[in-house]
Amino acid sequence: MATTAILSALEQEQQGLRAQLTGARQVQRAGREFWLGDLHGAPVVLALSRIGKVAAATTATTLIEAFGADRIVFTGVAGALGPDVRVGDVVVASHFVQHDMDASPLFPRFEVPLYRQAQFACDPGLTELLAQACRQTMAQWQQQHTNPPQVPPPAVHQGLIASGDRFIGTAQVSRDVQQGLRAHAMHALAVEMEGAAVAQVCHDYGTAFAAVRTISDRADDIAHVDFAQFVNDVAGVYAQRILVNFIARLVADPGGPSAPGRPGAG
Repeated sequence: MATTAILSALEQEQQGLRAQLTGARQVQRAGREFWLGDLHGAPVVLALSRIGKVAAATTATTLIEAFGADRIVFTGVAGALGPDVRVGDVVVASHFVQHDMDASPLFPRFEVPLYRQAQFACDPGLTELLAQACRQTMAQWQQQHTNPPQVPPPAVHQGLIASGDRFIGTAQVSRDVQQGLRAHAMHALAVEMEGAAVAQVCHDYGTAFAAVRTISDRADDIAHVDFAQFVNDVAGVYAQRILVNFIARLVADPGGPSAPGRPGAG
């Protein structure tokens, strides 16, 4: 069965997964810890991306080069940009863009030099599998938690996510990011600091990539408030349940989306 790399931004999102590994062993490489084993019948490699695009690209490259990852799935948190995206929702990425990429006037703004593109697409089949796992998880969450009447249940969104080497912590900066992207007909649902780099690495290697982000804040002036508590109480729980549901779908159909040798596979 193909090896799935599970890449997370924060330690809290992998502690529960490590405990569920069978035959677990730790490998040190590139200054990072990688955990190998089987997760509910699927061979996996667990790793933390660290923060920022360069660190995430290093981790993704190591997963592919040193551990032979056939696919990479990323979980983490993000700030909301889309008007209908709320704290507690999840966003499954369809594409990624670097909101801080600007090599103009040599290249159009947001376009990655020499690639002739600004956006990097996630693998469609793998993304659909991840979206199904997210919807299953949110349905399970809703059954277990009763929201107050005025609070809608968490929703699953799919669309563009923007990445950049800057924590978006004020409403003005958030508006600037949104306006810049919209001026180039791009409407991002969320903003974070790693995904676009991993998407570009996977593009280079032809490796299938999918990503999901839990919305922790509105990328505004109070984005930092209770962040740690949200990660522990909500995002980490979401990530573990989503990934377990996702792995179950992979195990049920090992020759499914983006398996080696299938159309769309790397």
